[in-house]
Amino acid sequence: MQPTIWVRVKFGSIYYEINISSQATFGELKKMLSGPTGLHHEDQKLMYKDKERGSKTYLDVVGVKDRLKMVLVEDPISQEKSWLALSFSLQYAFIKRSSFRLFCIVSALESVISKGGKVAEKTLLNLIELLMNQLLKLDGITADGDVKLQRKMQVKRVQKYVETLDVLKIKNSTAGTNENGDAKQVQEPPASQRQEHIISNGHMNAVSPNQHDQL
Repeated sequence: MQPTIWVRVKFGSIYYEINISSQATFGELKKMLSGPTGLHHEDQKLMYKDKERGSKTYLDVVGVKDRLKMVLVEDPISQEKSWLALSFSLQYAFIKRSSFRLFCIVSALESVISKGGKVAEKTLLNLIELLMNQLLKLDGITADGDVKLQRKMQVKRVQKYVETLDVLKIKNSTAGTNENGDAKQVQEPPASQRQEHIISNGHMNAVSPNQHDQL
C-alpha cells in the first residue's frame, strides 16, 4: 500500500488540505481539487517552491512531503480559451449567475451595516471591483433579441448594486463608534472556534485547530 501524505494547497485566501498518495502526480492532485474549488483540472496551475509543476510530474520526485504547502492559481490562457468558446447566450447566463452570488453578498453586508455593524473596507472595495468586472464582461457581449434586452437589464442591476456599495462605504466608515466618536472594541472569536477546510480523499470537512493537530 502506497503511503499517503497531507498537502496544503492555497487557492485565493482559502487553504485546502488533501490526503493523497505520496507517489501520485500533480495531475491527480488537480483532479481532487476540482470539486472543492470549482476549478476544472485543466484550468489549474499548481506552484510548488515558486515553480509551476506539470500534471505528469510525481509529487515524491520533486520532494513533496507531508504538510508541505503549494499554491493553486487559475491558468489565464485556459480561462480565456474557455471564455471565447462559449456562445453569447451562455456567456450571459454565466455572468448572471456570478453576479447573483455577488448580489447576495452585498445584501448580507447591507443588513449588517444597517444594524450598526462594521465590515472591513477592503471587503467592500473588492466587491465593487468584482461588480465592475461583471460590467466589463457584459459590455463585451454583442447580441440581438432577447439576449440583448436581458443584457441591458443586467447592466442596470449591477450598476444599482455598485451604487449601493458606494452608500455602504460611507455608512461603514462611521459605524463602530460610540457617541464620543471613539472606536468600539470588537472581540474576535476564540481560536478554538475558527475553522479551516480539510479534504480527505476528495471530501472536505471543517475542523478546528485542535482537531487539525490530531490529524
